[in-house]
Formats: sequence, structure tokens, C-alpha cells
Amino acid sequence: MATTNIPSGMVTARPALRSRRLPRVLRTRLAVPSLLWIVVVIVSAVFSGVLAPYDPFRQDYKHVLEPPSAAHLLGTDDIGRDVLSRIIYGSRVSASVGLVAVGIALAIGVPLGLIAAYRGGWLDDVIMRVMDALSAFPPLLLALGITAALKPGLLNVMIAIGVVSIPQFARLVRSQALSVREMEYVNAARLIGVGPLRLIALHIWPNCTAPIIVQASLRVAVAIVTEATLGFLGAGVPLPTPSWGSMLRTSYQYTEQAPWLALFPGAAIFLTVLAANLLGDALRSALDPRMRGRE
Repeated sequence: MATTNIPSGMVTARPALRSRRLPRVLRTRLAVPSLLWIVVVIVSAVFSGVLAPYDPFRQDYKHVLEPPSAAHLLGTDDIGRDVLSRIIYGSRVSASVGLVAVGIALAIGVPLGLIAAYRGGWLDDVIMRVMDALSAFPPLLLALGITAALKPGLLNVMIAIGVVSIPQFARLVRSQALSVREMEYVNAARLIGVGPLRLIALHIWPNCTAPIIVQASLRVAVAIVTEATLGFLGAGVPLPTPSWGSMLRTSYQYTEQAPWLALFPGAAIFLTVLAANLLGDALRSALDPRMRGRE
């Protein structure tokens, strides 16, 4: 039986590289504060009932439009609700939309991209033309149209933003899979009789994951911004459910009288989106060999 000599260094290089990836992420500039902020948002979403100092739905007309104080750290809104409590509860919506919408896009876009790349031919053309059709619409207008058709609601907002993100993942996976499927080890697996599903699952997909992870982290930021925009336009999560976008919608009527109503929800959106983008850049630096040494 013929044997293939493999340099000893190649056996340990991959495990060693994997073990260094997390430290590489954390060494990237601003990665640690970004990760900490993402953790704060997730913890706030999960434990909002414990962390919020007041009931976010409680209306107190004796304390309407109060500026930040010891009693209300971020002030109150136009009907006396505590702004801090509503921001904490609003993190539920933003975190849920960011994670679930991207999950929907991954669950549909990744298989479509893999099938298009592996099968090719007319099936590839059909899948890519459908993706082109979705991409032809401005993302916000498409999300707005889907939400309007399904009626406003948290689940429908997740579905709308997820559908809008499908083409990005399908195109990226297809481009990665097209190059991977021509590799020697894939051809060798095909020659020894490995079936299409096993070939895709065990040989093609694992070698496409790095750019998908980076893209997913960046799309979370896009999903949060899109949800906030839909909320500002009145097509997001219906009132009185707290969301950062709907809080901004309420605040524009009181920009001069109560600037904190726009400042703090806007800061929450800005910091969360910035943290997600910086974390995506850190992941790209750690997972992409071409980016090594540029942190």
C-alpha cells in the first residue's frame, strides 16, 4: 500500500493555531471592551427583570420628563416611565432580533450557497437569480415591506430582517465553496465514493466557516440597526413593548425639552453596533491568515 509522508509540523500546526485563536481575538485593538459590552447587553436582555430598577410599563404622571437624577438615573419619558428600565428591557428586543434574524439567514443562506456551489448548472443559476432579485430591493424597504405584510411584531421583525440577510450569506458561502470543492482532498473523497451530503457536511462546509463567522457578527450589527430603524418608523415591535427604536421615535418630539430621551437610547444603539463591528474585525484578524500581523 502506498503511503504519503506528512511533515511532522503539519500535524501540530492546526491544533496549535486553533488554540491561539481566542488569544488572537482578545489581543486585537478594542476587542476586549467590545466583547464586554456585548456581554453587558446579553446579560441585560436575559436578566432585565432583575436589573431594571422600575417596571418599564409603569406610568407616573407626577414625574413626567424628569432629567437624570438619583431616583431615575437616565430620567423619565413623556408619561413618566423610567428610561433606564426601558433601555434595559429594550436590550431584549435588540439582542433577540440580532441573534435570531442572523440565525434565520444562516439556516437558509448557508444551505442554498452550498447547494449552488456543489451542484452548479441550472440549479446554481436559479438560486443565484433569486438571490439577485432579493438584493435588487433596498434592504430597509424590503424589510419594511415584509413587516407590513406580516403585521408588526417581534417575530415578524426577526423574519423580515432574516430574509433580507439571506443573499449575503448565500453569496459568501457559494464563493467559498466554489474554491474549496476544487481542492485535492475534496476530489479524493469524491473518488473513493463519499456521497454528496457527506462531502458537503464534512469536507466543504468546515472549510468555509471562518468568513461566515465574521460575516455573521457583522450582520448582527446590521440587524440591530434595521430593527431600530423599523421601530423609529413605527413598523417594528408594537408599543408599549420597550425597544430602542421606538424610544427614539417618542423622543424626537421632545428633542429640545428632554434631550436625554434621544441621547441614551441612541447611545445604546451606537455602542452595541460599534462593539459588534469591532468584534467582527477582531474575528477576521484571528481567522483570516492574510490579516495576521495587522492587529
